[in-house]
Amino acid sequence: MQVTAPLTPPHQPPPHNPWPSPDPSSEGEDGGPDLLTELKHSAVVAGASLVAGVLLGLLWLWLAPRVPLISDGKAVFLKESEGESAIGADGTFVLLALAFGALAAALVFLLHRRGGVILVVALALGGVLGSLLAWGTGTFLGPTHDVAAHAREVGKGVVFDAPLELNTWGALLAWPVAAMVVHLALTALFGPRDPEEDWDASHDA
Repeated sequence: MQVTAPLTPPHQPPPHNPWPSPDPSSEGEDGGPDLLTELKHSAVVAGASLVAGVLLGLLWLWLAPRVPLISDGKAVFLKESEGESAIGADGTFVLLALAFGALAAALVFLLHRRGGVILVVALALGGVLGSLLAWGTGTFLGPTHDVAAHAREVGKGVVFDAPLELNTWGALLAWPVAAMVVHLALTALFGPRDPEEDWDASHDA
């Protein structure tokens, strides 16, 4: 009986693989990050959203149109018909929040492309918290809400700015909605896909 010698000599070390295999401790069963890593990433996303919320509030305060008021010594009136000024404040906030949400989604997708549900929830929750903080920052640093006292302080016939306000509470949802839509679109277009199954040539016959 003829014996065939093995192709690989015994006791020979395996060939060197230049591509190190990923650390299994940092990946889940599906190849994505494990729970602890994803929680850490989610905390960073939420924290960054809070910092961005302060920036959004400052930009809103700077860019939003003002509503001029005037006092006759007895009451406070709009110097002009309210028109577009108050609406412009809401519109400015919404446009800025949409931009912040889209940018946040793009950054999260680029940095954590294999992120799971927890990271997406953190992106949405961070958008809500960032919007609330932006609203609070803008209104706190803007003109005082004590209109009567401000009118007495500036005097009769002197024009002053009305408090910065949001008249549409739905504006606070612009950031998280934009973040979810953009992240979903990026995931659908460029996200990782499951490998296709190989078909045996005999199946095609």
